Amino acid sequence: MPSAKTSKQRARERTAQMRAERRHRERRRNLLLGTAIAVTALSGVRTFSGLARSHVTGKVSYRQQPPVGGPHDAVWLNCGIYSTPVPDRNAVHSLEHGAVWVTYRPDLSAAIVGHLRSLVREQPARRRGYVILSPYPGLPAAVVASAWGKQLRLASDSDPRLQQFISTYTQGPHAPEPGAACSGGTGTPMP
Repeated sequence: MPSAKTSKQRARERTAQMRAERRHRERRRNLLLGTAIAVTALSGVRTFSGLARSHVTGKVSYRQQPPVGGPHDAVWLNCGIYSTPVPDRNAVHSLEHGAVWVTYRPDLSAAIVGHLRSLVREQPARRRGYVILSPYPGLPAAVVASAWGKQLRLASDSDPRLQQFISTYTQGPHAPEPGAACSGGTGTPMP
């Protein structure tokens, strides 16, 4: 017959094992849930391939509005916040450098534009230096986030997918030249 001490020890070991198994299941569930949320958060992102990277001097017609890549000006657009539309050709060059370009319909309320500006200003410095915000006439949605070969159309500035897009695609591996300059080019963003 086993001693009382051995039974108590086995019970403690079994309890510890059950707790470890429960923690493992919880970690696995949380990981799966987090992955599902991330995938859902970026649902709606359209991908475009075969984008030319040539420098041009003339007018360019882009298939997407706003464009997500293609031929562009030799000078990139300085990243930052703009109160007026910016040239597509320069902004596309910034996308090539790993920038994210957030565009919005010019007729959105001052409160919505203010929220978008705050969103950009509140990004960590390493990201903020690679985000462009500007109005864009004729947008297919209220807000459109673009990166090289990626685009997300949003009905609202408060859609959480906007922040997820910025976090995911700023300086992402999809960009042909991530880390290249996004300042020292053309354009004067707001302070």
